[in-house]
Amino acid sequence: MAVTVSASILKSSSARVHMLLSSFSPAASFRTPPQLPLLRSSPITTITRTDRALLLLRPHHPKTSSFCTSPITNANAETTTTSESLPRPAVEDNSVNVKDAANMLDIRVGRIIKAWRHEEADSLYVEEVDVGEAEPRIICSGLVKYVPLDFLQDRSVVVLANLKPRNMRGVKSNGMLLAASDAAHENVELLEPPQGSVPGERIWFGSQEDKENQPAPASPNQVQKKKIWELVQPHLKTDASLVAMLGEHLMQTSAGAVMSRSLKNANIS
Repeated sequence: MAVTVSASILKSSSARVHMLLSSFSPAASFRTPPQLPLLRSSPITTITRTDRALLLLRPHHPKTSSFCTSPITNANAETTTTSESLPRPAVEDNSVNVKDAANMLDIRVGRIIKAWRHEEADSLYVEEVDVGEAEPRIICSGLVKYVPLDFLQDRSVVVLANLKPRNMRGVKSNGMLLAASDAAHENVELLEPPQGSVPGERIWFGSQEDKENQPAPASPNQVQKKKIWELVQPHLKTDASLVAMLGEHLMQTSAGAVMSRSLKNANIS
């Protein structure tokens, strides 16, 4: 009985398959499947290694413009944002700070009353300098290699007067003579106030208005603590006309500009 049922089932299935096959035409049986719409390939699968590197460098936001061009739309907004949000160049800020710092230095006209060799230091002179005070100041200068001793006698000089006193081989030095030097520091010349400058007059940078608005000098402790001289000194130079300058500001007394005798575009220290 089981065999008979199995044979009938097979016969019925075979007939059903035959009917299904006969319902299709020969053309239909070889018809190609419908074309599916082509999809664009992903950029990641088609780009080259170089393209991939450029893609990584390119800004991810689609609205961000190239560094070579700016979008015409919203140009004013971008300019405004840049000027307000980005910090100003450091040079501009430094120029303001340096000028303000220089105004805190007590730079005066001085006159060397006498000078002599330091007994304990071969490279040092000791000078007695009139800076308009009740007593002359004693100042030590490392000028032996550069300036003859007789050149210092009764010489008008420029003195940085609000430095803390320093003990230099047993001699307390109370100030510093300012001098110009070339880049190799082989030639050194003392700065010279113009003829007619009075010992003790405070030197300023800039115009007559700058003189009138010059604040009181900082104390020696403040100059040291805030490193005022270290901030100002790199900006002090002589120009092509031998004039001492702080950036674009003249160093001057009531009688005129402070100068170097022969050193152009030289450092001042």
